[in-house]
Amino acid sequence: MRKLSFIILLLTTLVLRAGAQTFYTSTEYGFSAGASQYFGDINDNYGFKFVRPAGGLFVRKLINPFIAIRGSVAYTHVGYADKYSSNYFNKTRNLSFESDIIEVVAQSEFNFFRFSTGELNSRFTPYLTAGIGAFYYNPYTDYLGRRYNLRSMGTEGQYLEGYEGRQYGRVSVCFPVGAGIKYWVVPGVNFGFEIANRLTLTDYMDDVSTTYVGASNFPTDPQIVNPAFVLQDRSPEITGIPLGRAGKQRGNTNTKDQYMMFMFNISIQLKTYKCPAFLKEGYYMY
Repeated sequence: MRKLSFIILLLTTLVLRAGAQTFYTSTEYGFSAGASQYFGDINDNYGFKFVRPAGGLFVRKLINPFIAIRGSVAYTHVGYADKYSSNYFNKTRNLSFESDIIEVVAQSEFNFFRFSTGELNSRFTPYLTAGIGAFYYNPYTDYLGRRYNLRSMGTEGQYLEGYEGRQYGRVSVCFPVGAGIKYWVVPGVNFGFEIANRLTLTDYMDDVSTTYVGASNFPTDPQIVNPAFVLQDRSPEITGIPLGRAGKQRGNTNTKDQYMMFMFNISIQLKTYKCPAFLKEGYYMY
């Protein structure tokens, strides 16, 4: 009799559980893949001739069907060269750089329409996003087949007396601003695409910002060439005559550097039999 009662109780529990309302957790776990492009002193005309892959991981928390917050970590590689420019000054300046970028970012998302995975009438929405983060960068360039870290070269006189204010670190702050779309493919699996520009607080992602300090501040020997002497002014490779006299413009101090990411996102939400908090607070289910 006890065994029969146990079996009946077990079957009843399974039937009730199977018929229970299925929800999805308010937390999403996902990954991103796409590309990036840098804009700054060496790419001041917003060209797209050095697009490179980008990828990352993120966690998104749904506050309600219209607002979400997201934390992410991402990697990309940026760079540009004056040879890509149609501007005569840039071409003769002949500078170039590349840098790995590692960023950690927190963003808010504001959906235009109600979005909730599994709800047929809430399947798609465009959204706006904004946030704040930090990123690592370390510009370098190649000369005669060898890589040189430009920060340690002091190409704008950062390590000379009177120019200490031009020194920069390897970490800066960024402000992602952009827009995207979201679409749930099947309940619990969401797809999206986002374009977000990273406005930064540094003008040295590319190691170019202010003025030349003059070749005399980078002494060299015909027998032993000082790399800093060559890398601070590479115009002789184009014109045969050094153009970087002291005080002449090398970069543009009026704007900070930027980088943009174009990312496809895929995320999952796990099933739960517990109604999410935001639904209990008045955001009804269809």
